Amino acid sequence: MQQFVETIKIEDGKALNLNFHQARMERTMRHFFADAPVPALADVLSPTPDMHLYKARVVYGGQGVEDVQYAPYKMREIRSLKLVEDNEIDYSFKSTDRACLNSLTAQKGDCDEVLIVKNGLLTDTSFTNIAVFDGERWLTPKHPLLMGTKRASLLEKHVLKEADISVETLMNAQKVSLINAMIDLGEIEITTQMVNQGL
Repeated sequence: MQQFVETIKIEDGKALNLNFHQARMERTMRHFFADAPVPALADVLSPTPDMHLYKARVVYGGQGVEDVQYAPYKMREIRSLKLVEDNEIDYSFKSTDRACLNSLTAQKGDCDEVLIVKNGLLTDTSFTNIAVFDGERWLTPKHPLLMGTKRASLLEKHVLKEADISVETLMNAQKVSLINAMIDLGEIEITTQMVNQGL
């Protein structure tokens, strides 16, 4: 049975961006388990006030929510990216099965993380969406591997603009920011000089 996951930021006892996580969970449930009721994340989560910066991991499937875990969050240090190419990869739903991503991560070499190129265009890293700053605005790939919740929130606020981003566009830009439910725009930035074009 396939399992899916939502990773939710807990800050000072509050679950953030829940409406975006709920919407993604509903899309996933409708696609894979059309007849199953969709759990309400607000009912499943029970963060406590002493959780100043925690990650909640909710695993679910056709039977509903199967596991909820909380852990203190420590941000990874990412200073360099390696471009890797995979024109067949599909990670449209946030599954617990990350085999396709793990095989690409294994190609990172001396870099801290991979940036996946599909059909000539940038998509995501192995665990985040990306935004590219071209000197004037923040662009995010129009076709990421996964429609992230932070990405959705920043698009709704018009902080990001969707675009097809080629490797050339990236190398002419200033920097890349990694974003996901736990990482805000600007918290992890990599200059384009630190991107290894190892395609």
